Amino acid sequence: MTATTPENGLRTRLHRLARGSVISAIVLGLAGAGAPGAFAATDAESEGSSVDLLLSAGVRGTVAPGTATTASITVQNDSRSELSSGRVTVELNRTPLTDEAAITTWLDEADATGGFEQLGSDTTAPVDAEASATTSLFLPPEVLGDLAPGVYPLRATLSGAQTDAQDDARSVTSTTVLVVTAAANPPIAVMVPVTATPDGGALLTADELSALTAPDGALTAVVDGVRGTSAILAIDPAIPAAIRVLGSSAPESAREWLRLLDALPNERFALQFGDADATTQAQAGLSALLQPTTLAPFLSSSGFTEPADGTPTPTATPAPTPASVPSEGSDGTEPTAEPEPSDEPTPQPTDGPVLPRDAELTAIEGATPGILWPRSDVSAADLEVFSTFVSGGAVTVLSSSSVGDVPGAHADVNGRGVLVTDAAVSTALSQAASEDDTAARQQRLAEASALLSLSSQSNPSTPLLIGLDRDETRTAEALGEAVASVDSPGFGLAEVLAVPATSATLSAEPDQARATALQRMLDSEVVLGEFASILDDSQLLLSPKRIQIMRATAVGLTEKGFDDAVFDVNEATTETLNAVDIPPASTIQLLSANADLPFSVRNDLPWPVNIQLSVKPSDPRLDVQSVTPWTIQPGTTTRVKVPVSARVGSGEVTLTLSLSSPTGVPISQPESVRVSVRAEWEAIGLGVFGGLIVLLLGLGIIRTIRRRRREADAENDQETTSHSDAVEEMNE
Repeated sequence: MTATTPENGLRTRLHRLARGSVISAIVLGLAGAGAPGAFAATDAESEGSSVDLLLSAGVRGTVAPGTATTASITVQNDSRSELSSGRVTVELNRTPLTDEAAITTWLDEADATGGFEQLGSDTTAPVDAEASATTSLFLPPEVLGDLAPGVYPLRATLSGAQTDAQDDARSVTSTTVLVVTAAANPPIAVMVPVTATPDGGALLTADELSALTAPDGALTAVVDGVRGTSAILAIDPAIPAAIRVLGSSAPESAREWLRLLDALPNERFALQFGDADATTQAQAGLSALLQPTTLAPFLSSSGFTEPADGTPTPTATPAPTPASVPSEGSDGTEPTAEPEPSDEPTPQPTDGPVLPRDAELTAIEGATPGILWPRSDVSAADLEVFSTFVSGGAVTVLSSSSVGDVPGAHADVNGRGVLVTDAAVSTALSQAASEDDTAARQQRLAEASALLSLSSQSNPSTPLLIGLDRDETRTAEALGEAVASVDSPGFGLAEVLAVPATSATLSAEPDQARATALQRMLDSEVVLGEFASILDDSQLLLSPKRIQIMRATAVGLTEKGFDDAVFDVNEATTETLNAVDIPPASTIQLLSANADLPFSVRNDLPWPVNIQLSVKPSDPRLDVQSVTPWTIQPGTTTRVKVPVSARVGSGEVTLTLSLSSPTGVPISQPESVRVSVRAEWEAIGLGVFGGLIVLLLGLGIIRTIRRRRREADAENDQETTSHSDAVEEMNE
């Protein structure tokens, strides 16, 4: 399945396998106390290393002052030949990293001030091709000495190991951090988004649900990963809707997954349907959040029971036509609000199945209302719009990168409530949660621990909020370990909201390009709504289109992902508008004064369409039925017969063919067909045919007369001969 955020991946940063690590032919001065934390790269580095080194120490990178710990060094041999044994050395820099920038520079560039001293070394065992091996190095308390609480650069170097493909031994260096902490972290709440994107449709299919909720499925991993933690779940309501629309025909694993999700005690709130971005909608000038027009076209009636008492049953509520989408019109008028769907049941025939309403399909059990988690490039004006989007006002989740240097998880921006996620810690923990390799995950967790340590030093009692990235490829083990590493039992959404808010200002720059793209997609939806009048039920077309547009603005999409999604929406709209048309036709020969001319109409849609074929002649020598209604079956090209009458004997006439819906909306482009009128040929043909009949009759009569004459002559000759023979006999 294609995820919403494939750019996040399982190994987004490729382990940072050697963050700032380099490969050199010979590493000099590794054990020197004053050796700098940088090395010169050789040509082998530019070609890419087939051997990687992963280092971690302590418990997720942390150790208590004056205690022993263990360094874990994993050697990964990605080459196709065995890696020989080598020597691994672990070194510590006792100059602490004092801020986030210093930590990033060390991990990404292997650059740190101060000198390194060797903590220990060991011999590594040979590593098979495309395999890994881990070495543990015990570090007693006296080795670490009297390190004060802080974050310290730690590195490991493997030297002397080589593969068959190498002419000489090469060295690999890995960087990480050692966090010495004497105090517990402040209260921390973690938000985990629960999203899943269909491969091509608007809602997840039964097959996709089966895969996602299988024992090794991505949705199963989310439930298993957060079980037993205080993680706050941010759930896309499109997921339960995809399960519920199938009713009893939904995969058993999907129905069980939904039951387990509802049973979790974790606090939760609903994302917008399809994880659509509220920021993009506000900046596009919408006065109400986009909603699916209706989920009725997705309901599987076979999955719902028949009513037993004959009472009217509820159905999914119809939604406004695309013409009411709250986008700014071309005439500059103010956008209008999209009507809220009604929860009132709509009566159905008493013999029909019981169908749920849209609100029932998208419900998130126990969800806290009023929470929005959009993209963080918001302005103060956007927050004002958000307050109108949500009844009673909205609380918006934003990254600290857009709010400025605000301590804590709860802020106030011009009177609007904001939950602030720590950007640096959220990024590090997100990558840890997305890392399926245990050794690489420990490096990511060590980075998160280092960033948390800095935060707790500056604000030891200020609660923190962490928001994991949207990622649909996490494993249960990785997610569970990442959340558990910072989880504060009993500290959740309610506790964060109860923290006094700190005044803050916004610093992010809005992305108007996304807003413009959304406006254009909504404009095309209006055109599509007019086109859909050829269907008996226009929502068969419009409901999936609305969801596709909402998914194209999903929060988790990168710039490229957004561009691709918008392209797909526009391409699908163009294909739909071109799905019904009149194929080009060759010249038609009209040989009679009255006939039914067949004109082809193509329908590539999966539903029957009702069209009106209009025919207009270029001159009055043909009398044509101007409008012919017809129903074209799905996936077919049908010949529509139009009665015509020729007023003159012969000539060339051009017919202009056009399609429209029953409401008069033009469909496709007009097509011209030449008709060669040869109506006099009908009279000529009848005359020739009549002449042939007369000729044949005449010839038949003549032939009959001649035959009878020959027969009469033959009889006369026979009588004469008989008479002569009788006379001769008498004379004798």
